[in-house]
Amino acid sequence: MKISAKGRYGLAAMTYLARNYAAGAPVTIISISEKLGISKIYLEQVFSLLKRARLVNSIKGSQGGYQLSRAPREITAYDILSAIELSLMEKAAPAAPEKMPELDRALDARVYTPLDNAIKKSLESVTLDTILTAIDEEKDAASLMYFI
Repeated sequence: MKISAKGRYGLAAMTYLARNYAAGAPVTIISISEKLGISKIYLEQVFSLLKRARLVNSIKGSQGGYQLSRAPREITAYDILSAIELSLMEKAAPAAPEKMPELDRALDARVYTPLDNAIKKSLESVTLDTILTAIDEEKDAASLMYFI
């Protein structure tokens, strides 16, 4: 599985929105762009997909921006990536459809489908809250001082 830049930016932007969720104020694409160093135009494309998937709400006007549509604990990495990635679980092309169709059925049953299911399960187990907790743990680990 390969996650595109758009998918990575979507995860990063949604994590940024999750960090600001408790404040209740909408966050602008410009502020996300500046904070994360991601192109504003690229983020607009990402947020269009996230809005279509109903993962974010957009607020119009001078005090507008984007907010998560649900609490960070209710939005998974799978939700985000499946909204952005067109081929997250792309069906594998047959290897030998003419000569040995039973090989393709066996590969699908024993390799491709279990792999897709494992990826989906793994991504569904990671919420935005999980990512925020990991960020805090990384900050704590980076601030430790070791003496020899």
